[in-house]
Amino acid sequence: MNAPVQMRRPKETGVPDNKKYLHPLLAKNYGNWKYHDRPRPGVLHHVSHSGDQVWTVRAGTQRQMDVYTIRTLCDIADKFAEGRVRFTIRSNIEYILSDEKKVAPLIAELEKHGFPVGGTGNSVTMIAHTQGWLHCDIPGTDASGVVKALMDELIVEFKREEMPNRVHLSTSCCEINCGGQADIAIIVQHTKPPVINHDLVANVCERPAVVARCPVAAIRPAMVNGKPSLEIDEAKCMCCGACYPPCPPMQINDPEYSKLAIWVGGKNSNARGKPTFMKMVASGLPNNPPRWPEVGAAVKNIISVYKADARPWERMADWIDRIGWPRFFEKTGLPFTKYLIDDWRGSRSNLNASTHIRF
Repeated sequence: MNAPVQMRRPKETGVPDNKKYLHPLLAKNYGNWKYHDRPRPGVLHHVSHSGDQVWTVRAGTQRQMDVYTIRTLCDIADKFAEGRVRFTIRSNIEYILSDEKKVAPLIAELEKHGFPVGGTGNSVTMIAHTQGWLHCDIPGTDASGVVKALMDELIVEFKREEMPNRVHLSTSCCEINCGGQADIAIIVQHTKPPVINHDLVANVCERPAVVARCPVAAIRPAMVNGKPSLEIDEAKCMCCGACYPPCPPMQINDPEYSKLAIWVGGKNSNARGKPTFMKMVASGLPNNPPRWPEVGAAVKNIISVYKADARPWERMADWIDRIGWPRFFEKTGLPFTKYLIDDWRGSRSNLNASTHIRF
């Protein structure tokens, strides 16, 4: 009889081990760093207990890159930066160097090719954003386009370290908000329930899945013109757009009624204070591509007031907690309307699911 076949042991999934990709000095001194400082904006300097030194140059890049741009960045790494790079969660590229003399030529080459060096310390960081029109199947607006328009306006604050604390920004092309919590976030705001094409629902949508997808139970099965379809209880609908991905005939995007909203005060960090949820401070802004001027003006206004009024090391949420929401709206000149009041009836149970909030 043949010997039993030895089954292959399953491989664990998840993030691959990055040790083999590290710069040799990073691998050698892993967990053995003495201190670090920032010689200039966009440059980090780490010193280990062994005496080894490493310089990191951070440059801003777009999240969605073409092959030519990627090859350009790699060529710069091979020629100026010992061939070692890594990307941050905010789509910045970092070049790792072991020789301080290579820092200045690398910065000059990056700036020459249009990649600004900065994003460290108390600066406006590169904007984290969702897929937008290029990849997402449910966008109400573009995400990378909004980022381009905003960063063109904020590039000076990206290259300096003059803010009270770091400022994280995000954009989201739908209300699912893949962009996450941020000091300032730009998120699509649908203001009308979906318009249903009843002729297509039966052929395109799995109706039970669509009914289950609605977070407020506003969708139910229905027969329309003798065909299986769906109907919406518009009194319950909160216009989130969650029904559109599993059922494209429930179109919620609209050139007139899909707007943009600005949220502030969110953070994931627990440094100096607990993580916080964002709050909406501007609603109904025009979804006006390709430059979104109204959104850009509002964001620049909030950042300039925060920069002038916040104390050192106060994040956006800390500053608002200190001065209060009435003073925030007074200082920024933003109008407070009924649309900024959180009246969602499920918010109590939702917030009680947090590890930080109980009531």
